[in-house]
Amino acid sequence: MTITDIKIRKIILEGKLKGVVSITLDNVLAVHDIKVVQGEERLFVAMPSRRDDNGVFRDIVHPISSDARIEMETKILEAFNMEYQQKIESQDDNKAETI
Repeated sequence: MTITDIKIRKIILEGKLKGVVSITLDNVLAVHDIKVVQGEERLFVAMPSRRDDNGVFRDIVHPISSDARIEMETKILEAFNMEYQQKIESQDDNKAETI
């Protein structure tokens, strides 16, 4: 399967949760609520999940192989980082205009 579209739904500048992303696979399947999270050492992608009866969060959808996970995470983080930088630059421009 190929990621044919990536939409950055939300960018958050404060806290560990940095954003929410949706992807489209092969122009036929959408996956929503993928989270971009700031970990101890790097950003990572958390797949959509829900809490089970025991209070444990379980992924609803996820890549099966580590190669697929790496490819998906790389593409999502590349797209996210581009929009994140644009948002930061836009905020810096707005601050400069108000001074």
